[in-house]
Amino acid sequence: MSFFGCTAIVTGGASGIGLAISERLADDGAKVAIFDVDADAGEHAVKEITDDGGVAIACQVDVSDRAAVDAAVERVRRELGHVLVLVNAAGKDSFERFQDVTTEMWERIISINLTGTFHVTQSVLPDMVDAKWGRIVNISSSSAQTGAVMMAPYSASKGGMIALTKTLALELGPLGITVNTIPPGAIDTPMSRRAASEGRFGGGTLEDVGRHLPVKRIGIPEDIAAACAYLVSDEAGYVTGQIIGVNGGRVT
Repeated sequence: MSFFGCTAIVTGGASGIGLAISERLADDGAKVAIFDVDADAGEHAVKEITDDGGVAIACQVDVSDRAAVDAAVERVRRELGHVLVLVNAAGKDSFERFQDVTTEMWERIISINLTGTFHVTQSVLPDMVDAKWGRIVNISSSSAQTGAVMMAPYSASKGGMIALTKTLALELGPLGITVNTIPPGAIDTPMSRRAASEGRFGGGTLEDVGRHLPVKRIGIPEDIAAACAYLVSDEAGYVTGQIIGVNGGRVT
């Protein structure tokens, strides 16, 4: 079974890495449901995909809200069919010294990045179990592999995604479901541009960061989307529980 014609959900799919993944999966023949808190961005992404001949719908969803997630997944089943591909790309960052991180900050980051991944994955899983085939890709972060100054909640949440990926790969592999994670490095996204403008990269620009990488450039969202497209394909049926670093050599 190929993912061509399958229904895919991409969380955080209306901008940045998530948008590139939504567009790539649609180009490759998937019916794409974009889950995003930004309703306008979601509808704009759907228009771009459908104008190019793809099939897509947008669902305004806060992935930290389980009831909202379950309702959106049911809508996807009604309108596009059972969900056999899931990409958890929704994420929120924060930049605070650890001693200044409040409980509220910590819980909000964890609730979106990690608990949100749990919610959506658990909600769609029955479809994959019934089909005896499924593909799950979690977009984590290279900051979880190296640590990142002033990003304790974010790095911890993304590290949790990596651990969850490995655990689910073991548990779901016998059911025909693969689970992998892509931890991006420096990628040119609105989130990264905002962080650079706030001096989060030592006062340098994203381009400055890229010049220090082995490949001498920062990544683009399409770099992540290409790896994701492979991981959800039949060709990756023997790949599970893996950390597929797409980071220009930042983490080796």
